[in-house]
Amino acid sequence: MSKLAQSLKITIKAKDFADKITARLEEIRKEAKLPGFRPGQAPLNMIRQKYENAVKGEVLDKAINEAVAAELTAKKLRPAMRPSVKMDKFEDGKDIALTVEFDALPEIKTKAFDKIKIERMKAMAGDKEITEALDKLAEGRKSSEPLKEDRATKKGDVIVIDFTGIMDGKEFKGGSGKDAYLELGSNTFIPGFEDQLTGHKVGETVDVDVTFPKDYHAKDLAGKKAKFETKIKELRAWKKPEINDDFAKLFGSKDLADLKEMIKAELNKEYDRVARMHAKRALLDALNDEYDFEVPESMVKAEFDGIWAQFENAKKAGQLDEDEKKKSEADLKKEYQKIAERRVRLGLLLAKVAEENNVKVEREDLSKAIIEEARRYPGQEQRVFEYYSKNPEAMEMLRAPVFEEKIVDFLFTKVALTDKPTPVKDLYAFDPDKKAKK
Repeated sequence: MSKLAQSLKITIKAKDFADKITARLEEIRKEAKLPGFRPGQAPLNMIRQKYENAVKGEVLDKAINEAVAAELTAKKLRPAMRPSVKMDKFEDGKDIALTVEFDALPEIKTKAFDKIKIERMKAMAGDKEITEALDKLAEGRKSSEPLKEDRATKKGDVIVIDFTGIMDGKEFKGGSGKDAYLELGSNTFIPGFEDQLTGHKVGETVDVDVTFPKDYHAKDLAGKKAKFETKIKELRAWKKPEINDDFAKLFGSKDLADLKEMIKAELNKEYDRVARMHAKRALLDALNDEYDFEVPESMVKAEFDGIWAQFENAKKAGQLDEDEKKKSEADLKKEYQKIAERRVRLGLLLAKVAEENNVKVEREDLSKAIIEEARRYPGQEQRVFEYYSKNPEAMEMLRAPVFEEKIVDFLFTKVALTDKPTPVKDLYAFDPDKKAKK
């Protein structure tokens, strides 16, 4: 049995409970309206006769909560989760006997953190990364233009087509289109459709035979065979804009040099974010190795249940990763149990660090987090702000990760943290799990 498991026997004296009921009835008496009496003037025995049964449950709940709280305070116990209360004895005129069971929070003694050594990768954007980013921006602004040369279509071409879908000798709803633009090789259409349109010329009509995927969104077509009579009307090719000062102005920069500096700053910001993520993982791994106190079983169970529910949902949606598919449910449960224990232990430790060092989430911390969240949705920033301002629950959900990041930032100031110059490719190739196994 866990050392943190607690079972308390609590007694609520019959007289104390009766006094609490009387006090509640006196409150009601002040406002009660009974025939023949002004408010507050009705005899208590009449008030008791009419309202006692109605208020007994309310008074009992309050009395139990007060008794449990008093006992926990007296014994200096802190429940990890809401205690379970069992009523052993409840009879009119007799003492009320309760059994209260819960897992207590463990006593955690923190150590000096300066012995923990963390290497933080430091990558900087160079000419190669800036050029690649510029190419991506140009790719996003590309347009197609007609090709004058007379040649067969190939992968990468853009063609303009009219098509008519036929199934069982008849056209089917939603299977036709005119002047549709299609990049060959983009896998935009049904599998096999684009392949059959390569090697043809403008003006040709091609019969494209396909089978709709079994998981196709239109269930009446899923898994069925169809033919598309497709006419190739035009052959086009992609053209990317020239990367120059005029191109830079499309993004609000005064010239190309200014755009490059903006890209460099954004890339370095992103590299720092990824580096911090790895450093945080290293910090949590080090803390997990350093501390090995017992954790409340109830908290671990709640955490495990959440993890397993996510697994079940992913399984139903066919979204399990390859590693999960290879393992039995028994092995996965063991693995997730360890993850749940780790999360609870680290969560309790971080909370203790925050308590000892007065780390708190301030209003400006939440405002900053909301601004960061809004930046993820360009053009919809105002809607994000309104969502959080009108949803206190969403604001509270935001508070937890903000609190965790603030504690981690505090710990970074206490551990032996050093920056290690790192190539960008190594920053993104880094796998902390492989390093840990090694």
